[in-house]
Amino acid sequence: MAGNIFIGEILRNEEIQEDCFLMKVKVASSFENPLPGQFVMIRIAGLNEPFLSRPISIYSFSRGKNYCSLELLYNVVGKGTQIMAGLIEGSHVEINGPLGNGFDTRALKKNIVFISGGIGIAPLSLLMEHLRRRIDYSSVAMIMYPGFQSVSAVIGLDKVQKICRDINVCTDDGTLGEKGFVTQIFQKDMKKYTPENTSIFACGPKAMLKALAKLLNQSKFDCQVSLEERMACGTGACMGCAVAVKDKKGTLAYKRVCADGPVFHLKDIIWD
Repeated sequence: MAGNIFIGEILRNEEIQEDCFLMKVKVASSFENPLPGQFVMIRIAGLNEPFLSRPISIYSFSRGKNYCSLELLYNVVGKGTQIMAGLIEGSHVEINGPLGNGFDTRALKKNIVFISGGIGIAPLSLLMEHLRRRIDYSSVAMIMYPGFQSVSAVIGLDKVQKICRDINVCTDDGTLGEKGFVTQIFQKDMKKYTPENTSIFACGPKAMLKALAKLLNQSKFDCQVSLEERMACGTGACMGCAVAVKDKKGTLAYKRVCADGPVFHLKDIIWD
């Protein structure tokens, strides 16, 4: 899904944890309402270096009378994001979006389980906001399993706590919540859920999603995942973010994370 290019004005760009920033950007009211799971490509307006835009999941979206506001969570991992982290209020960025295909929420089940690793909490938070506006809380339970490396890396829980009935926080080092990987914590609770009554949505590092795929491999759970991949164009032209999947016939195929995803069914992804 192709987006449109906008010039956005930064309203906020703050470090909320070490090397993790929350950026709030004002864009024109013609920006389309993003689907949960969609993303934007962002670069600094008027700056030729670095040339490539950076893909960032949409964390939150709101529409005002004359403009829209986007919230973006990002980690500083290289030169481009390091430059972004130095932008101040009033700076301008070039935004292309919303891009990609989002989560399919047409056939939700009684239990809605979210599993995130680190900054993977961002697209799931937008999904939660979307569901809160359209589902009946009395008939649906939303349960969150957020995993982080340590308490110093925890982000996004304030928003999650307002929406989810149960939150099962874990950290790799045990400094907050249960100690262990988030897939291990979810595995302990799997007996609480049945495939017939549970929809699972996940986003996080490749190792986390690969472990989740192994965990659910022999089950009938429906699990949609948002993949985190490096992208160059964000529109599918360069094929730089292709991943191996099984097509409808079960044979090997390659899909572009930016244009065909970033959301895929977990059972369709080929990890090895």
